[in-house]
Amino acid sequence: MLKRVDVVVVGAGFAGMYLLYRLRQLGMKAEVLEMGDNVGGTWYWNRYPGARCDAESLAYSFSFSPELEQSWQWSERYAKQPEILSYAEHVADRFDLKKDIRFGQKVSSAVYDQGNNEWLVLTEQGHEVRGRFCIMATGCLSVPQLPAIDGLSAFEGPIYQASLWPHEGVDFTGKSVGVIGTGSSAIQAIPVIAQQAQRLQVFQRTPNYSVPAENAPLDAAWLAQFKMHYREHRRFHKQGLSSGFGDLEIAPVERVPVAETAEGMSPQEVAAVLEPYWQRGGAFFLSAFADALINPASNHQIAEFVRNKIRSIVQDADTAELLCPKNFPIGSKRICVDTGYYETFNRKNVQLVDVAKDPIKRVTANGLQTDAGSFDFDILVLATGFDAMTGALLNMDIRGKEGMTLAQAWQAGPRSYLGLGVHGFPNFFTVTGPGSPSVLSNMLVSIEQHVDWMAGCLQHMLGSGFRRIEADRVAQQQWTQHVNEVANATLFPQGGSWYLGANVAGKPRVFMPYAAGVGPYREICEDVAKDNYRGFAFT
Repeated sequence: MLKRVDVVVVGAGFAGMYLLYRLRQLGMKAEVLEMGDNVGGTWYWNRYPGARCDAESLAYSFSFSPELEQSWQWSERYAKQPEILSYAEHVADRFDLKKDIRFGQKVSSAVYDQGNNEWLVLTEQGHEVRGRFCIMATGCLSVPQLPAIDGLSAFEGPIYQASLWPHEGVDFTGKSVGVIGTGSSAIQAIPVIAQQAQRLQVFQRTPNYSVPAENAPLDAAWLAQFKMHYREHRRFHKQGLSSGFGDLEIAPVERVPVAETAEGMSPQEVAAVLEPYWQRGGAFFLSAFADALINPASNHQIAEFVRNKIRSIVQDADTAELLCPKNFPIGSKRICVDTGYYETFNRKNVQLVDVAKDPIKRVTANGLQTDAGSFDFDILVLATGFDAMTGALLNMDIRGKEGMTLAQAWQAGPRSYLGLGVHGFPNFFTVTGPGSPSVLSNMLVSIEQHVDWMAGCLQHMLGSGFRRIEADRVAQQQWTQHVNEVANATLFPQGGSWYLGANVAGKPRVFMPYAAGVGPYREICEDVAKDNYRGFAFT
């Protein structure tokens, strides 16, 4: 049976939930289509051992409701996946969101009906819904990337993918385990798996930089004091240059001032600045030097500090060197935050295998094979990342004006205006899409900013009698050029990361996130809105 609404929203993660809340405030009827059986998005699917957010819990949470932030009690500095999922469920229940969410519905197509100026959205389960607007809240890291290795189907033991983890969990006790990948998911999972497994073999192609989380329970008295200033913290997250991270002084110590550059400093002077940040823990480590991501000489000094930390932690010198990244600037790939990752390689039951030097040839019935030999294990874990930012969108058949598909529009790489709208696709929005700060930011901060901007835009349309909005082609070209100019002024493109789509064979190499930070980006979006939504055409 065909259903009609004002707005069709795809995805019931934090973005889809907040969208539904804001659309209701506007008096608009919306339906959210969600592939999973519950809210939570990435926190519904990613249940691998050790899964946590890399932003502090108190910042990685909604700010739109002071009552919500005061009533919810986070237990740790970095909440575990089950606690984040419980928070999502709490928000859904508190604001009665689930009645407008259809679960178990995987969207197969979204087609713009030009004659009727509405979107027809179909799911693989046969549900059909029409809406004047279609908003994609599909998440930036929601399509797992399988490694291109021969013979995966030949493995006779269980294969688990980090981002599609069984809800019932996995018991590794007494098992021999192979893990392929050493990205952020693996860095969180490996220490936990190592504590259970009889033997763990980690197959690493590219080492990643990681800093200690220094995770700990949140003291109730300290938390009460922090919450007295919650609104001030929120303003800093939204307007500061830290991309929504930082300023959460978990320990009662004074902030260490930011230094301008590490260039020209001695290793001892660099260490004097960085050591307090290392001890404090968290991704705010990269904020110690103002030019960390624009000055190669300064970046090298910071990277060498981290490499020396790895060498001091890992007892075997050869293993330590394998774990030291040397081929890309620190921070040019999203820096990881860990609990005991490097220490794990001091365990007798853990082996690091360098598959950059000796690549994996094939997976066999009992393990895998390289040129140099074979490795046997009972369980295989794939921690090989995502088709980031565009994967979920391009997996659907999205068609705009004249039947043009989004895949055709983005054949040479994603083109978007502000990461919000796409030329040729009227009444179509993307939350934290390519061209926005997105994955370079605290996602909750960026999600709220995007949704609030969209709500303001829709309110403007309702008040002005407009029925159609579309990103201007020239404005989109100029913004895409600006995004890449900003990126090229930094060290980000040298990372060869999924920010560029470099982890997906055949994917066009375009730097997708906006690297100037959430504060400057917010100002640009607000300026566009004040100027009658400059760069968008209304009908």
